[in-house]
Amino acid sequence: MRIGILGLGRIGAFHAETLSGLDAVGSLIVADPVADAAKAAAERFGADVADTPEAVLAAGVDGVVVAAATDAHPALIRAAVEAGVPVFCEKPVARTMAEGVEVLKLVAGREVPVQIGFNRRFDAGFAAARDAVRAGELGTLHTVRSTTLDPAPPPASYIAASGGIFRDCAVHDFDAIRWVTGREVSEVYAVGGNRGADYIRAAGDADTTGAVLTLDDGTIAVVSNSRHNARGHDVRMELHGSADSVAVGLEDRLPLRSVEPGTGFPAGIPHDFFMDRFAAAYRTELTAFTEVVAGTRPSPCTVEDALEAGWTAEACTLSLREHRPVRVAEVRLP
Repeated sequence: MRIGILGLGRIGAFHAETLSGLDAVGSLIVADPVADAAKAAAERFGADVADTPEAVLAAGVDGVVVAAATDAHPALIRAAVEAGVPVFCEKPVARTMAEGVEVLKLVAGREVPVQIGFNRRFDAGFAAARDAVRAGELGTLHTVRSTTLDPAPPPASYIAASGGIFRDCAVHDFDAIRWVTGREVSEVYAVGGNRGADYIRAAGDADTTGAVLTLDDGTIAVVSNSRHNARGHDVRMELHGSADSVAVGLEDRLPLRSVEPGTGFPAGIPHDFFMDRFAAAYRTELTAFTEVVAGTRPSPCTVEDALEAGWTAEACTLSLREHRPVRVAEVRLP
Protein backbone atom coordinates (compact mmCIF):
# COMPACT_ATOMS: atom_id res chain seq x y z
CA MET A 1 0.00 0.00 0.00
CA ARG A 2 0.99 3.64 -0.47
CA ILE A 3 1.08 5.76 2.69
CA GLY A 4 1.36 9.54 2.93
CA ILE A 5 3.10 11.32 5.81
CA LEU A 6 2.24 14.90 6.67
CA GLY A 7 4.92 16.45 8.87
CA LEU A 8 8.56 15.33 9.02
CA GLY A 9 9.65 16.61 12.41
CA ARG A 10 11.01 14.30 15.10
CA ILE A 11 8.00 11.98 15.32
CA GLY A 12 7.14 12.22 11.61
CA ALA A 13 10.64 11.14 10.58
CA PHE A 14 10.48 8.34 13.15
CA HIS A 15 7.16 7.15 11.70
CA ALA A 16 8.61 7.32 8.18
CA GLU A 17 11.45 5.05 9.26
CA THR A 18 9.03 2.61 10.90
CA LEU A 19 6.62 2.55 7.95
CA SER A 20 9.43 2.03 5.46
CA GLY A 21 10.27 -1.22 7.25
CA LEU A 22 6.75 -2.69 7.21
CA ASP A 23 6.02 -5.40 4.63
CA ALA A 24 2.52 -4.01 4.03
CA VAL A 25 3.88 -0.61 2.92
CA GLY A 26 5.07 -0.47 -0.67
CA SER A 27 5.80 3.24 -0.98
CA LEU A 28 5.73 6.54 0.90
CA ILE A 29 4.97 10.09 -0.15
CA VAL A 30 5.77 12.92 2.25
CA ALA A 31 5.11 16.62 2.70
CA ASP A 32 6.39 19.21 5.17
CA PRO A 33 6.35 23.03 5.21
CA VAL A 34 10.13 22.80 5.63
CA ALA A 35 11.28 21.59 2.23
CA ASP A 36 14.62 20.33 3.53
CA ALA A 37 12.88 18.06 6.05
CA ALA A 38 10.78 16.45 3.31
CA LYS A 39 13.80 16.11 1.04
CA ALA A 40 15.89 14.49 3.77
CA ALA A 41 13.14 11.98 4.55
CA ALA A 42 12.69 11.21 0.86
CA GLU A 43 16.37 10.54 0.40
CA ARG A 44 16.63 8.43 3.52
CA PHE A 45 13.55 6.28 3.00
CA GLY A 46 13.09 6.35 -0.76
CA ALA A 47 9.89 8.38 -0.50
CA ASP A 48 8.30 10.69 -3.03
CA VAL A 49 7.87 14.35 -2.10
CA ALA A 50 4.74 16.47 -2.51
CA ASP A 51 4.50 20.22 -2.07
CA THR A 52 1.30 20.24 -0.02
CA PRO A 53 -0.95 17.94 2.03
CA GLU A 54 -3.54 18.25 -0.74
CA ALA A 55 -1.01 16.91 -3.23
CA VAL A 56 -0.31 13.95 -0.95
CA LEU A 57 -4.01 13.11 -0.72
CA ALA A 58 -4.33 13.40 -4.48
CA ALA A 59 -1.40 11.07 -5.12
CA GLY A 60 -3.33 7.83 -4.81
CA VAL A 61 -2.49 7.13 -1.16
CA ASP A 62 -4.27 4.34 0.67
CA GLY A 63 -3.77 5.99 4.06
CA VAL A 64 -2.16 9.07 5.56
CA VAL A 65 -0.19 9.69 8.77
CA VAL A 66 -0.58 13.13 10.35
CA ALA A 67 2.53 14.10 12.32
CA ALA A 68 2.30 17.86 11.80
CA ALA A 69 2.03 20.52 14.50
CA THR A 70 -1.03 20.20 16.75
CA ASP A 71 -2.75 23.28 15.34
CA ALA A 72 -2.87 21.59 11.93
CA HIS A 73 -4.46 18.34 13.14
CA PRO A 74 -8.16 19.24 12.75
CA ALA A 75 -7.78 20.57 9.20
CA LEU A 76 -5.63 17.64 8.08
CA ILE A 77 -8.01 15.07 9.59
CA ARG A 78 -10.89 16.83 7.86
CA ALA A 79 -9.07 16.87 4.51
CA ALA A 80 -8.25 13.16 4.73
CA VAL A 81 -11.75 12.14 5.80
CA GLU A 82 -13.38 14.22 3.09
CA ALA A 83 -11.02 12.63 0.56
CA GLY A 84 -12.06 9.19 1.80
CA VAL A 85 -8.52 8.35 3.00
CA PRO A 86 -8.02 6.49 6.32
CA VAL A 87 -5.97 8.64 8.67
CA PHE A 88 -3.62 8.09 11.59
CA CYS A 89 -3.09 11.26 13.63
CA GLU A 90 -0.72 11.78 16.50
CA LYS A 91 -2.34 12.96 19.72
CA PRO A 92 -3.92 15.33 20.53
CA VAL A 93 -6.85 15.54 18.13
CA ALA A 94 -6.72 19.34 18.44
CA ARG A 95 -5.25 22.06 20.63
CA THR A 96 -8.56 22.64 22.44
CA MET A 97 -11.30 20.26 23.45
CA ALA A 98 -13.86 22.43 21.64
CA GLU A 99 -11.96 21.87 18.39
CA GLY A 100 -11.71 18.18 19.23
CA VAL A 101 -15.47 17.95 19.65
CA GLU A 102 -15.88 19.48 16.20
CA VAL A 103 -13.59 16.82 14.75
CA LEU A 104 -15.65 14.14 16.50
CA LYS A 105 -18.81 15.56 14.94
CA LEU A 106 -17.11 15.55 11.54
CA VAL A 107 -16.10 11.88 11.66
CA ALA A 108 -19.25 10.59 13.38
CA GLY A 109 -21.23 8.34 11.07
CA ARG A 110 -18.57 8.35 8.35
CA GLU A 111 -17.06 5.15 7.05
CA VAL A 112 -13.55 6.60 6.85
CA PRO A 113 -11.57 5.28 9.86
CA VAL A 114 -9.50 7.61 12.04
CA GLN A 115 -6.85 6.28 14.43
CA ILE A 116 -5.33 8.54 17.09
CA GLY A 117 -1.79 7.84 18.30
CA PHE A 118 -1.72 6.57 21.88
CA ASN A 119 1.19 4.17 21.66
CA ARG A 120 0.89 2.56 25.11
CA ARG A 121 -2.10 0.62 23.84
CA PHE A 122 0.39 -1.27 21.66
CA ASP A 123 3.08 -1.94 24.27
CA ALA A 124 3.36 -5.63 25.18
CA GLY A 125 3.39 -4.93 28.93
CA PHE A 126 0.32 -2.69 28.90
CA ALA A 127 -1.51 -5.19 26.69
CA ALA A 128 -0.68 -8.04 29.09
CA ALA A 129 -1.90 -5.98 32.06
CA ARG A 130 -5.15 -5.26 30.25
CA ASP A 131 -5.62 -8.96 29.50
CA ALA A 132 -5.03 -9.82 33.16
CA VAL A 133 -7.64 -7.28 34.31
CA ARG A 134 -10.19 -8.34 31.71
CA ALA A 135 -9.67 -12.04 32.56
CA GLY A 136 -10.38 -11.33 36.24
CA GLU A 137 -6.93 -12.49 37.35
CA LEU A 138 -6.54 -9.59 39.78
CA GLY A 139 -9.92 -10.03 41.42
CA THR A 140 -11.51 -6.75 42.46
CA LEU A 141 -9.23 -3.95 41.32
CA HIS A 142 -8.72 -1.32 44.01
CA THR A 143 -5.55 0.65 43.19
CA VAL A 144 -3.75 1.74 40.02
CA ARG A 145 -0.46 3.64 39.96
CA SER A 146 0.68 5.18 36.70
CA THR A 147 3.96 7.01 36.17
CA THR A 148 5.51 9.07 33.37
CA LEU A 149 8.81 10.75 34.20
CA ASP A 150 10.82 12.45 31.45
CA PRO A 151 14.62 12.65 31.68
CA ALA A 152 14.71 16.41 30.99
CA PRO A 153 12.26 19.21 30.24
CA PRO A 154 11.30 19.90 26.61
CA PRO A 155 12.36 23.24 25.12
CA ALA A 156 10.55 26.47 25.96
CA SER A 157 8.95 26.58 22.49
CA TYR A 158 7.30 23.22 23.14
CA ILE A 159 6.07 24.21 26.59
CA ALA A 160 4.53 27.40 25.20
CA ALA A 161 2.35 25.40 22.81
CA SER A 162 1.79 22.16 24.75
CA GLY A 163 -1.31 23.16 26.72
CA GLY A 164 0.28 22.03 29.98
CA ILE A 165 1.72 18.88 31.49
CA PHE A 166 -1.65 17.18 31.98
CA ARG A 167 -2.63 17.70 28.34
CA ASP A 168 0.65 16.72 26.68
CA CYS A 169 2.24 14.22 29.10
CA ALA A 170 -0.19 12.83 31.70
CA VAL A 171 -2.82 12.32 29.00
CA HIS A 172 -0.92 9.14 28.07
CA ASP A 173 -1.40 7.88 31.63
CA PHE A 174 -5.07 8.81 31.53
CA ASP A 175 -5.64 6.91 28.28
CA ALA A 176 -3.69 3.89 29.50
CA ILE A 177 -5.67 3.76 32.77
CA ARG A 178 -8.94 3.89 30.88
CA TRP A 179 -7.81 1.30 28.31
CA VAL A 180 -6.28 -1.17 30.76
CA THR A 181 -9.06 -1.05 33.38
CA GLY A 182 -12.04 -0.62 31.06
CA ARG A 183 -13.39 2.06 33.41
CA GLU A 184 -14.07 5.78 33.06
CA VAL A 185 -12.69 8.57 35.27
CA SER A 186 -15.36 10.24 37.40
CA GLU A 187 -13.43 12.72 39.56
CA VAL A 188 -9.88 14.07 39.91
CA TYR A 189 -7.78 15.98 42.40
CA ALA A 190 -4.47 17.34 41.11
CA VAL A 191 -1.46 19.02 42.67
CA GLY A 192 1.70 20.37 41.11
CA GLY A 193 4.89 22.31 41.61
CA ASN A 194 8.01 23.61 39.93
CA ARG A 195 11.30 21.95 40.74
CA GLY A 196 13.43 23.61 38.06
CA ALA A 197 13.27 25.05 34.51
CA ASP A 198 12.12 28.61 35.21
CA TYR A 199 10.57 28.93 31.74
CA ILE A 200 7.99 26.29 32.67
CA ARG A 201 6.93 28.31 35.71
CA ALA A 202 6.89 31.47 33.55
CA ALA A 203 4.53 29.73 31.13
CA GLY A 204 2.09 29.11 34.00
CA ASP A 205 2.71 25.35 33.97
CA ALA A 206 3.95 22.86 36.55
CA ASP A 207 6.88 20.56 35.87
CA THR A 208 6.04 17.97 38.54
CA THR A 209 2.48 16.84 39.24
CA GLY A 210 0.38 14.27 41.00
CA ALA A 211 -3.26 13.40 40.45
CA VAL A 212 -5.68 11.12 42.24
CA LEU A 213 -8.39 9.81 39.94
CA THR A 214 -11.57 8.14 41.13
CA LEU A 215 -12.84 5.68 38.53
CA ASP A 216 -16.52 5.02 38.00
CA ASP A 217 -16.40 1.74 39.97
CA GLY A 218 -14.57 3.28 42.93
CA THR A 219 -11.05 2.19 41.95
CA ILE A 220 -8.41 4.76 42.92
CA ALA A 221 -5.72 5.65 40.37
CA VAL A 222 -2.65 7.69 41.32
CA VAL A 223 -0.77 9.40 38.49
CA SER A 224 2.75 10.86 38.88
CA ASN A 225 4.48 13.00 36.25
CA SER A 226 7.68 15.02 36.10
CA ARG A 227 9.91 16.74 33.55
CA HIS A 228 12.96 16.03 35.75
CA ASN A 229 14.08 12.40 36.00
CA ALA A 230 17.79 12.45 35.27
CA ARG A 231 18.14 8.68 35.36
CA GLY A 232 15.98 8.22 32.26
CA HIS A 233 12.50 7.91 30.75
CA ASP A 234 10.39 6.11 33.34
CA VAL A 235 6.96 4.80 32.31
CA ARG A 236 5.29 2.27 34.59
CA MET A 237 1.92 1.07 35.77
CA GLU A 238 0.96 -1.01 38.80
CA LEU A 239 -2.44 -2.63 39.23
CA HIS A 240 -3.45 -4.05 42.62
CA GLY A 241 -6.49 -6.21 43.22
CA SER A 242 -8.01 -8.52 45.77
CA ALA A 243 -6.46 -11.60 44.13
CA ASP A 244 -3.19 -10.46 42.57
CA SER A 245 -1.02 -7.50 41.56
CA VAL A 246 0.88 -6.84 38.32
CA ALA A 247 3.34 -4.24 37.08
CA VAL A 248 4.19 -2.80 33.67
CA GLY A 249 7.73 -1.51 33.10
CA LEU A 250 9.32 -3.50 35.90
CA GLU A 251 12.27 -4.72 33.83
CA ASP A 252 16.03 -4.40 33.61
CA ARG A 253 15.99 -1.08 31.75
CA LEU A 254 13.83 0.58 34.41
CA PRO A 255 15.50 3.95 35.18
CA LEU A 256 15.50 3.49 38.94
CA ARG A 257 18.42 2.63 41.26
CA SER A 258 17.76 0.22 44.11
CA VAL A 259 19.61 0.89 47.35
CA GLU A 260 18.67 -2.43 48.94
CA PRO A 261 21.80 -4.37 49.97
CA GLY A 262 22.70 -7.19 47.60
CA THR A 263 20.11 -6.21 45.00
CA GLY A 264 21.28 -6.12 41.39
CA PHE A 265 17.96 -5.13 39.84
CA PRO A 266 17.55 -3.33 37.54
CA ALA A 267 20.76 -4.34 35.81
CA GLY A 268 20.33 -2.91 32.31
CA ILE A 269 21.03 0.44 30.69
CA PRO A 270 18.09 2.74 31.59
CA HIS A 271 15.66 3.89 28.91
CA ASP A 272 16.61 7.45 28.01
CA PHE A 273 13.82 8.59 25.67
CA PHE A 274 10.24 7.73 24.75
CA MET A 275 11.27 6.52 21.26
CA ASP A 276 13.65 4.11 22.95
CA ARG A 277 11.12 2.90 25.54
CA PHE A 278 8.33 2.44 23.01
CA ALA A 279 10.11 1.55 19.75
CA ALA A 280 8.35 -1.83 19.51
CA ALA A 281 5.00 -0.30 20.46
CA TYR A 282 5.24 2.29 17.69
CA ARG A 283 5.92 -0.46 15.16
CA THR A 284 2.91 -2.44 16.41
CA GLU A 285 0.78 0.71 16.37
CA LEU A 286 1.60 1.53 12.74
CA THR A 287 1.20 -2.11 11.75
CA ALA A 288 -2.30 -1.84 13.22
CA PHE A 289 -2.89 1.25 11.08
CA THR A 290 -1.99 -0.69 7.92
CA GLU A 291 -4.65 -3.21 8.96
CA VAL A 292 -7.12 -0.36 9.45
CA VAL A 293 -6.24 0.89 5.96
CA ALA A 294 -6.69 -2.62 4.56
CA GLY A 295 -10.12 -2.83 6.18
CA THR A 296 -9.27 -5.88 8.28
CA ARG A 297 -9.76 -4.20 11.67
CA PRO A 298 -11.54 -1.14 13.09
CA SER A 299 -9.65 1.80 14.51
CA PRO A 300 -8.02 0.68 17.79
CA CYS A 301 -8.02 4.23 19.17
CA THR A 302 -10.82 6.47 17.94
CA VAL A 303 -11.32 10.21 18.16
CA GLU A 304 -13.83 9.57 20.93
CA ASP A 305 -11.23 7.55 22.87
CA ALA A 306 -8.74 10.40 22.59
CA LEU A 307 -11.28 12.95 23.79
CA GLU A 308 -12.08 10.85 26.86
CA ALA A 309 -8.45 11.08 27.97
CA GLY A 310 -8.58 14.77 27.11
CA TRP A 311 -11.52 15.43 29.44
CA THR A 312 -9.53 13.96 32.32
CA ALA A 313 -6.62 16.25 31.43
CA GLU A 314 -8.97 19.23 31.40
CA ALA A 315 -10.35 18.28 34.81
CA CYS A 316 -6.82 17.94 36.25
CA THR A 317 -5.79 21.29 34.80
CA LEU A 318 -8.78 22.96 36.46
CA SER A 319 -8.22 21.10 39.73
CA LEU A 320 -4.59 22.26 39.91
CA ARG A 321 -5.58 25.85 39.19
CA GLU A 322 -8.43 25.99 41.69
CA HIS A 323 -7.06 23.60 44.35
CA ARG A 324 -10.18 21.46 44.54
CA PRO A 325 -11.66 18.14 43.40
CA VAL A 326 -13.22 18.35 39.94
CA ARG A 327 -15.72 15.93 38.44
CA VAL A 328 -15.04 15.16 34.79
CA ALA A 329 -18.65 15.94 33.96
CA GLU A 330 -17.97 19.52 35.01
CA VAL A 331 -15.57 20.16 32.13
CA ARG A 332 -17.15 17.98 29.44
CA LEU A 333 -18.63 19.88 26.48
CA PRO A 334 -21.83 18.67 24.79
